[in-house]
Amino acid sequence: MAKSKNHTNHNQNRKAHRNGIKKPKKQRFMSMKGVDPKFLKNLRFAKKHNKRHTVKNESSA
Repeated sequence: MAKSKNHTNHNQNRKAHRNGIKKPKKQRFMSMKGVDPKFLKNLRFAKKHNKRHTVKNESSA
């Protein structure tokens, strides 16, 4: 009995390039879905209070 074929990559490269190999679409901000809720709550407060200090510094300058 003849040995069976174990592996081939024939034609796969041509098939992949017919429509072009595209990079994944990048979004401006990553999704926070599935992130630790305690961390997210702290992140919100940090952003909020960070804005408050920048406004104070701009008015004094």
